[in-house]
Amino acid sequence: MQTRILQSAGDGTASVVAELPASPPDGGWVWIDVVIGVDELDELAALTAGMALDALAVRDAVADVDLPKVDDFGHHLLVVLHGLRNDRVATYELDCFVTAHHLVTVHDDRSPAVDALWEQVQASSALAEGGVDELVGRLAGLLTRRLLSIVEVFDARIDELVDAALDADPRFLAEMTAVRLDLAVARRIVHPQREALDVLRKSDSPLLGAAGRRRLSDAFDVAARAAVELDGARTALAETLDAYRGAEAREATDVTKVLTVYAAIVLPLSLVAGFFGMNFPNLPGITATSGWVIVTIAMVVIAAVSLGVFVALGWIRTPSGRQAGEALGKGLIEAAKAPVHIGGALYEVSAMPLRTISGRRRPAKGAADRDES
Repeated sequence: MQTRILQSAGDGTASVVAELPASPPDGGWVWIDVVIGVDELDELAALTAGMALDALAVRDAVADVDLPKVDDFGHHLLVVLHGLRNDRVATYELDCFVTAHHLVTVHDDRSPAVDALWEQVQASSALAEGGVDELVGRLAGLLTRRLLSIVEVFDARIDELVDAALDADPRFLAEMTAVRLDLAVARRIVHPQREALDVLRKSDSPLLGAAGRRRLSDAFDVAARAAVELDGARTALAETLDAYRGAEAREATDVTKVLTVYAAIVLPLSLVAGFFGMNFPNLPGITATSGWVIVTIAMVVIAAVSLGVFVALGWIRTPSGRQAGEALGKGLIEAAKAPVHIGGALYEVSAMPLRTISGRRRPAKGAADRDES
């Protein structure tokens, strides 16, 4: 267990002390920050023995993972908040025990928000003034603002995602899924944290003064803004996904249009070739030495007229040779894949009852509870 203690004398100064004082100075407070493992519960209980903290709450702070909440035990409060890690988009739990003159913060790993506030309180006399409730309000505001930074990062990336969606970029789905998972991490925490801060700022506990409630109200406003913007980001992702599907459908339509025009031009040519390919000796021009030349010229004329009609009707444009070749190539590739896709689809349909009913495992209770939540 790693423990550090910060003491405020009540005159705007705060300093680190080596041992927990028997009693805090008049008008001051003591902040005990603890980084603890699951097997170090007894050490935490011994450290906080003089504060008469609820034993079950202390055990839960070490052994369990809770969503943001507030528990009022009368002479002390348990405020569970969550913050954003530095190295990745993930959250951690921070349990805050609040008494009249003590703040005990318990977490299982390094907390960027706690470290930042710890340094700021020592450097600024304005932050060291006030009671424990104001200190908790500052800490809650800092934790929630860090969660809001995920939305700011999303706002910076949304233009890139929109451009990739409109271009039907094959990498779009992977990038969008990664962004959606990051937003979901913050969203699962921000909504409960907003509710917890709302309960805390309206609490009638004597441990919270007017100044502390104002700071908690500021933190609640930040959490409410983060919740609204995360919901808006989720909606924006859904709209971007719709744009990507529309771009994919547009590309598929262009390919289908090329194949349709190609088939419409080749169809009368196939009819001519089939007619003169019949196995009858008395076909017109069958014995003429220049018959094949005449037929070939007629087929070229038919193809040119058909293409001109399609262009005149506006069904196709007149793209460059490279664009037409690329579109035709994509169409031919998709046409070649069609039998494989159809066969695969039939196989999936026939195999689905085995996988979804007979072959499906019953999920564990914990996994089912998580899915429902």
